[in-house]
Amino acid sequence: MNPWLLIVGREVRRAWSSGGMLLPVAFFLLVAILFPFGVGPDGRLLARIAAGAIWAAALLAALLPVERLVTPDLESGVLDQFATRRIADGAIAAAKIAGHWISFAPPLLAASVVASALLHLPEAALPALLLSLAIGTPGLAALGVATAALVAGLRGAGALAGLVLLPFAVPLLIFGVGAASGQPGAMKLLGAVSLLLVAGCPVAAGAAIRMGRS
Repeated sequence: MNPWLLIVGREVRRAWSSGGMLLPVAFFLLVAILFPFGVGPDGRLLARIAAGAIWAAALLAALLPVERLVTPDLESGVLDQFATRRIADGAIAAAKIAGHWISFAPPLLAASVVASALLHLPEAALPALLLSLAIGTPGLAALGVATAALVAGLRGAGALAGLVLLPFAVPLLIFGVGAASGQPGAMKLLGAVSLLLVAGCPVAAGAAIRMGRS
């Protein structure tokens, strides 16, 4: 079998077997539950902020599994084994991005339906929200893996991951909320940013993996 597909499958199995996909979804739903307590029970107000709240929750939830994406493989020597098999570091990073997205994006999309109901999002706006998340989550997955590779092995990696990831995720957040709100052209800009991240992050993550292994 293709080594790239084996790495993708390994990432998905590890996420599901360790419950690593449950924590981001639980955190995502917890944020959606707490928002009405923070801003009050006004349904019209909640409906206006629903898209922004859901996208902010998705962005923060994407930070949670960062420490398990690269660091365990670096410390256990798995990355060295991949290198001895002549698997390119960029290909390893791309496989990790694909596996990370497969393991966390579908549950997150399903949880978004529940979150939209909690936040009184109009039913007519739900398809646009789900489409924006489907387009934007590959970019979030790419940023997550690239960030994990950059902070792998560092003390306080979790806090550093937030400082590294959040500034680069701001365009995804802005265009994602705009796309979910039906702003003209926002969906195309969101797709462009997400595609740019998916294309560029494997290169950056591969370089970081190579430096961490040396």
